[in-house]
Amino acid sequence: MQLIPYIIIGCWAAFILVWFTFAFNVKRDIGRSPWRRLWWLRIIIVVTVISVISATSSFSKVMHNFWITQWLIQTPLYGPLGIVAAVFCVVGIGIAIWARVYLGRNWSGIPSLKQGHELVTSGPYAYVRHPIYTGIILAILGSAITSPVWLITFFVVSAMFIWRVYVEEGLMIQQFPTQYPEYQKKTWALVPWVW
Repeated sequence: MQLIPYIIIGCWAAFILVWFTFAFNVKRDIGRSPWRRLWWLRIIIVVTVISVISATSSFSKVMHNFWITQWLIQTPLYGPLGIVAAVFCVVGIGIAIWARVYLGRNWSGIPSLKQGHELVTSGPYAYVRHPIYTGIILAILGSAITSPVWLITFFVVSAMFIWRVYVEEGLMIQQFPTQYPEYQKKTWALVPWVW
């Protein structure tokens, strides 16, 4: 029995459980449109589109011919690379959950300001300003080692999170014009020692 896929599935199951459990106890967003309130619907749409695309035979052929995909498919998941994949996934989900707990009721599924918004700078936020994104990207990278569909997800989600970092930083500067720039000087945006 290969344990690695079960570890990765278990990580994502824990992530989904924590996210949906905590999502109902958050502060109200300031000035949200009806479409922005339906963030969960957009997630379902994106997951459905990725699933349909990945299930088509033409997509599978293209991915199979892609050199990195062949390398990933031929890599045994029980070897050192499988262990790296599991460690990335466990650590990434752990960071994301740790950050979500510290963010508490200030969390939002979309970049927005909250009523009574607080600037959280403790826990993982003492090192990285967007540790939830850091953790999710690391977990997706670990998952990508095991499946080519995750590789596409890695690039799409990374691009989306980079865009969201810029949007959120603008909102935080607007909400905390003196504190946030000081906080920016002391921390990394997304990846420690890189950016």
